[in-house]
Amino acid sequence: MAAVELRKLCFRYAGSEKQALSGIDLTVEEGESVLITGPSGCGKSTLVRVLMGLIPHSYPGELEGEAYVFGMNVKNTPVSRIATRCGIVFQNPDNQLFTFSVEDDVAFGPENLALPPDEIGRRVDEALRLVGIEHLRHSSPNNLSGGEQQKAAIASILSMKPSLLIFDEPTSMLDPSSSASLIQRIFELKRSLSETGGKTTVIIVEHRIDLLLRHLSRIVVVSEGRVVLDGDPMKVLEESFRRGIPINIPPLLQIYFRVREKCGLKNPPATVKELASMLGGGGSKNG
Repeated sequence: MAAVELRKLCFRYAGSEKQALSGIDLTVEEGESVLITGPSGCGKSTLVRVLMGLIPHSYPGELEGEAYVFGMNVKNTPVSRIATRCGIVFQNPDNQLFTFSVEDDVAFGPENLALPPDEIGRRVDEALRLVGIEHLRHSSPNNLSGGEQQKAAIASILSMKPSLLIFDEPTSMLDPSSSASLIQRIFELKRSLSETGGKTTVIIVEHRIDLLLRHLSRIVVVSEGRVVLDGDPMKVLEESFRRGIPINIPPLLQIYFRVREKCGLKNPPATVKELASMLGGGGSKNG
């Protein structure tokens, strides 16, 4: 069973004449790590709202086509049920933290599942440990840094033991160092969860492609509410560069794409030094 399956999906917000999503076909298999990127306002956040069932249950509008998450039809499945398999961390974590302590926020989901107290305690302990914030258990979310709030929000999702983790612009409020640390943590979590509890799927909506590239199985590019590219990360980035699609292709790769054929380069460089070596050797060190 696919983690996500969208067929001819269209959505128009109530009161809008323009479709936010138009004819989306997208399948994400269990265990994949997928980046969804594209220009601002292209429909990325709308797409992940559909995956969580927030559209159509919380955002009024006209939804057409089919959308399934682990076989659940989002049109007629309550958000609370989807949340047992799928968790989302929004770009502003403060919106997901609303109690007086980190511990209470992390326990909120399992409590609403009416789980036994012992199981709730185990889930809270595990979630805090996985993101490394056991020492913040009794802290008020209002007193945390942006990075700590992100970790607390992730822990509150992990306590539900989802099979699909969705991150909507997770680095938007973080500095470069914190952003790199958070992305590293996300994929360490994916590996850890996959080792202990079956396949974990990660979908990230993000502009910082440079931080994500080595972790991804696919990149999906959305433009004007449509999927315009979907596939191998490097091939998608090169095609985006060729078409002039305004996404944040790392500068090093932009140079590589520009000179690759002329200089006979075959494999993309990992560093500026490596690219300089390739160009200095006429591409001979790259095959």
